[in-house]
Amino acid sequence: MPNNFLDIRTHGFVRMAVVVPRVLVGDPHENVKHHLDVLEPAYRAGSYYALCPELSLTGYTCADLFHSQALLEGAVEALAGLLEATASWEMGFSIGMPLQIDHAVFNVAVTCVQGRILSVVPKTYLPQYREFYEARYFARAAEAQSDTVTLCGQTVPFGPDILIRTDDTRVVIYPTICEDDWVPVPPSARAALAGATILANLSASNVVIGKAKYREDLILASSGRNEAAHLYAAAGFGESTMDTVWDGHAFITERGYMLARTERFRTDGTYVTADIDVEALVRERGVQGSFRQNAMDYKDAWRSVTWPAEPKDTPQLSTEHHTFHRHITSHPFVPMNPDERDERCHEVFMIQSSGLATKLLSLPEDTRKVIIGVSGGQDSTHALNVAVHTMDLLDLPRSHVVAMTMPGFGTTNRTYDNACALIRAVGATFHEIDIKPAVRQVFADIEHSEDMKNLVYENTQAWTRKLEEMATAAKVKGIVLGTGDLSELALGWCTMFGDHASHYGINAGIPKTLISYLITWTAEVVFKEEKEVHDVLMDILDTPISPELLPPKEGEIAH
Repeated sequence: MPNNFLDIRTHGFVRMAVVVPRVLVGDPHENVKHHLDVLEPAYRAGSYYALCPELSLTGYTCADLFHSQALLEGAVEALAGLLEATASWEMGFSIGMPLQIDHAVFNVAVTCVQGRILSVVPKTYLPQYREFYEARYFARAAEAQSDTVTLCGQTVPFGPDILIRTDDTRVVIYPTICEDDWVPVPPSARAALAGATILANLSASNVVIGKAKYREDLILASSGRNEAAHLYAAAGFGESTMDTVWDGHAFITERGYMLARTERFRTDGTYVTADIDVEALVRERGVQGSFRQNAMDYKDAWRSVTWPAEPKDTPQLSTEHHTFHRHITSHPFVPMNPDERDERCHEVFMIQSSGLATKLLSLPEDTRKVIIGVSGGQDSTHALNVAVHTMDLLDLPRSHVVAMTMPGFGTTNRTYDNACALIRAVGATFHEIDIKPAVRQVFADIEHSEDMKNLVYENTQAWTRKLEEMATAAKVKGIVLGTGDLSELALGWCTMFGDHASHYGINAGIPKTLISYLITWTAEVVFKEEKEVHDVLMDILDTPISPELLPPKEGEIAH
């Protein structure tokens, strides 16, 4: 893969596409044109691999025409034409077609790249229920007598046991066909255990009410369970609607997340691309020891075919990989949907409260108290909210929360007033200690000038606050609740043995980007009947974030 820093492939990403061509039932030669209409723009967009729907070269709804020799031969001729048209492309693709082998007709996925056929995979499970009657036309994979096939003048591996390996060892492709991913133990799961990271399902799948969501849930679960990317492309406009309707539903998933989907019910062809983080797929499989253990239970024999040599950067593609075809959110832990966000906040808040409750119940009854430094900032505010709610859960008085305000050189009137107001409003035990005299004593002991606003100046305040918290905890027989969040810990934006130290770090797993949403949710849900608490929380949210270790400038927060 390229080593240009601006190229996404340098950073472990590979671009995938799903395409839904318009279909003319029973006319494979015309369908080649329709496929090129969607495959070519996917290629120009820098895709490495594209997935087409099931039987898309002829149409899924040919019915008894699948027994027509003219249709079968026409499909092979059309495939030859498609290979010729795409011979100069570095992008590979899997296309669906009927294929006659060993005096039987199989529903197959043909994977091609640079004019070469890599594999022919037959459908393993044929649906023969409700609106489906594929066994009328096709043989299942287990009925095949050969493990190779001659197609378009090429001798090609044939069977459901073929992994497509590329020059990037992290990219291993395995195509399946529709029903194969709907059975309890799908072939794609076994392929994932054998190393496949890109699972691709060529589907037809007519639409009925609620089916689109079921498809997505099915494939999303597969990508999450298999630590893989799972591509899905279903038949679209042009298929016969005599008995069924087709919505052209195609999408790309990765590790349980939806990356991209096409617009359904289009009357023309369409495609969508997404960048897959294959580096993450491989890493997560290595971290998840049970994945390796499960793989040992399925030591199936797999054949491998090799993707041609490393793709070249052609002029039209030289900068296509300098942009992401993937949404990168600045708030990865905050759902965009308000309902989902409320549910996320509730779950996080209850995880914290439940964890603290369990911790307190493990202590002797006379030590079930919490000591917390409250600055008027967001982190300590949220920690105080959790502590108060935990006392409510345990039917303990809120006075068991000893909330300390410890103004220093950088404390502003706004944060100080908010801290005091919140402590009193929630009913915690209020305790105030002015740390400036103690800090000045340390400065005197080490001969440090108060005029030097350096690291000593800042950290001594943090250490003094922690000393006061620990001493208070020892006096009242309680535990110090840490308020530092995950972002601060990850970035090192905290003071060693200062705000990083505690008996129980309640916010240690919460990113700062989520804290403000949690406080908003808490104000509107947990404390909705306590107007004074609600109002103080809203003002705290409107206060600039700062450690307040440097003196204010004209009464305002310095940093």
